[in-house]
Amino acid sequence: MADQPSYTRGAGATTEASPGAGAQQAAKFVAAACLGGLLLVMSGLTLTGTVVGLVVVTPLLVIFSPVLVPAGIAVFLAVSGFVFSGGLGIAAVSALSWIYRYATGKHPVGSDQVDQARMRLANKARDVKERAKEYGQYVQNKAQEATQQPAS
Repeated sequence: MADQPSYTRGAGATTEASPGAGAQQAAKFVAAACLGGLLLVMSGLTLTGTVVGLVVVTPLLVIFSPVLVPAGIAVFLAVSGFVFSGGLGIAAVSALSWIYRYATGKHPVGSDQVDQARMRLANKARDVKERAKEYGQYVQNKAQEATQQPAS
């Protein structure tokens, strides 16, 4: 069996293995192991640097916390306000762009639903108008009947 370099893959299809395939796989494995090891060392160094930085800075944070905490809260509120405002601005520009495309007849996404809702509202308004007209005629007829009956 060692003399035959073919193997089966998939649904019965045989493929010839190249003579250097084992060496190529070994090289890939070694490269991946080296890269993984390097990344692991770098993550360890980053963690170590973070811990050392916190150890050095913690006394300063404790000393200046009466000033830093309110300042941090103020900065957080200001940044979150700007982010929220920017998000609303982007939403407004998107909505105005959609409305412009809808008004110019370019058929933006969701315009079918808007048209369907508009038609349903128009039909419902027409129904309400007809019912109000019928009810007004009914009340008018009742009023005429009440005025025509002799008072007893």
